[in-house]
Amino acid sequence: MDFEKLDVELTKIVKLRIKLSEITYADPEYDDIEEEMHDLEDDLNEEFGDELESKLEDIYAKLVSDNDVLLPSAYLANNYIPMLPDARGVITYDVQGREGVPIESEQFDGQDVRIVLVPNPTRFVMVINGRSLKDLWRSR
Repeated sequence: MDFEKLDVELTKIVKLRIKLSEITYADPEYDDIEEEMHDLEDDLNEEFGDELESKLEDIYAKLVSDNDVLLPSAYLANNYIPMLPDARGVITYDVQGREGVPIESEQFDGQDVRIVLVPNPTRFVMVINGRSLKDLWRSR
């Protein structure tokens, strides 16, 4: 898997999601931005879907979850929080709140556990009770 390309493509989607969260439906650009974002999500699923779904299957097995693995784009958050750029100028992102795909596991009985796809580096993050707590898989 070309992790650099995955990060680039995923970052484009995240930036569009952030842009959409900053405007209203009434904005004349809203529909165009949303359409571009959905096209990029479809491309992500098509190009990287099989490999990312395989990683998700491993995650679900480790978490002993009976939930079905969904398309990778389903794990995208609606809201990402940009962090400060690193020494190379790369911005990573954090996620908070009820974002991502909920999963059920007896290991986390009674807690709100979700998995979110985050770029730079691409990773699946476990969000428990609204807080990003653990990377479940990282691209590098």
